[in-house]
Amino acid sequence: MTEAELQALEGGVLRGDRRSLAKAITLVESSRADHRDEAQRLLERLLPSTGKATRVGITGVPGVGKSTFIEAFGLYLVSGGHRVAVLAVDPSSSLSGGSILGDKTRMPALAASEQAFIRPSPSRGSLGGVAARTREASLLCEAAGYDVVLVETVGVGQSEYLVASMVDFFLVLMLPGAGDELQGIKRGILELADALAINKSDGDNVARASRARAEYQAAFHVMRSGGSWDPPVVTISAAESRGMDEVWKIIGHHRERLTESGDLARKRGDQRQRWFWSLLEEGLKDRFLHRPEVKEAVFEAERAIDALTTTPTAAANRVLALLEAK
Repeated sequence: MTEAELQALEGGVLRGDRRSLAKAITLVESSRADHRDEAQRLLERLLPSTGKATRVGITGVPGVGKSTFIEAFGLYLVSGGHRVAVLAVDPSSSLSGGSILGDKTRMPALAASEQAFIRPSPSRGSLGGVAARTREASLLCEAAGYDVVLVETVGVGQSEYLVASMVDFFLVLMLPGAGDELQGIKRGILELADALAINKSDGDNVARASRARAEYQAAFHVMRSGGSWDPPVVTISAAESRGMDEVWKIIGHHRERLTESGDLARKRGDQRQRWFWSLLEEGLKDRFLHRPEVKEAVFEAERAIDALTTTPTAAANRVLALLEAK
């Protein structure tokens, strides 16, 4: 990409041109070395135009209706004058590596809005199904003028923790009727949540949703007492577009609290540092394991472990000794 082409792409993103934004995200998602260099040059130029958006992570148990909620919530925000970007991280096909879910078909009304941008990103096998370049895509959306960025996690493995590490507010969606579900929910998710929204609180589910709200609120009281933020629990119906205003009010209140205390700046600073170290560790591991002598040593170590002629610890130590080899 020439300097003129890079400048044109930068200008297009800053103008909020959706085609330019899509092209820029494709650039940061590319695995080609030249594209990665161009992407970093572009991001460094755009950094001064980032940081003003509200970043919200959204997760939930299977069948909770994340897509229905995101579309209803996004439409509510758009109607209020906001520009909304949705980074929906798809699980990748194990055969093609492509994106399985069609986010624009899951959110047709929101996708049709000129004030919304939806980007499905295949995870390509990264930890917990979280797309490796979601953070950079979020910065590009902010530079393009989107003031609310919603990051949807597929809700498996460690993906919730990774998404929580890149957003300001983490919303967990649950189904009505806590009961056994409350017993089985991962404690770590409740510790991460800034709010819990019980979706599908309509029809015959209203009473169950009300009971679940009380049970989850009690669980928060036990687990999160003494913190600077007491996570609220609300009942909503994405299908009926009910409760979207309450969720947005909670997010706004949380942001005000963080901003006034200075915690928002500190939180984002900590996130950038963790991002840096995760990339550094990933890069060191990748470069080390791709050295020819290391590949050979790893192959021999695996054979020895299978043959029961060495222990995994001893084998790993022999491979790691190559770090000190000249």
